[in-house]
Amino acid sequence: MPTQEAKVAPTPAGFSPEYVKDGSNALNALLADVFALYIKTKNFHWHMEGPHFRDYHLLLDEQSDQIFAMSDDVAERVRKIGGTTIRSIGHIAKLQTIADDDKQHVNSKEMLSELLDDNRSLLEVMREAHTIADDAKDVATASLLENWLDETERRTWFLFETLK
Repeated sequence: MPTQEAKVAPTPAGFSPEYVKDGSNALNALLADVFALYIKTKNFHWHMEGPHFRDYHLLLDEQSDQIFAMSDDVAERVRKIGGTTIRSIGHIAKLQTIADDDKQHVNSKEMLSELLDDNRSLLEVMREAHTIADDAKDVATASLLENWLDETERRTWFLFETLK
């Protein structure tokens, strides 16, 4: 009696190779920007000064924790769909669209304004990744992105309100 070979899906979750490539690219771009925004938010948290120091310092600490918390989930999602993820700071630097801020001094309003713009940019990266996931019927990735979008919109709102 001949043995039957088991059918093996091309990826762990059965996604097409095209989606693995496109989805991984979108999520890795997001991951690079998450790391860039995390470092910038921490940088500004560490260097905050002025009359609203305590409030802004605590706000940015909370926001950086939330941003960092996304990183492992993004990377693991890339692996779950069958891709590989970023491997180094150099790889992050190649993919990030959020610019670093190495200035010696940035005043508090400039910090908050820059973070507002960066969170808005992150929203766009997430929305693009969501479209790619939706097109591939990758409900799990789309669902994660929806939660991260909501968190990012909340960060954006808080930053927006501090600048009034």
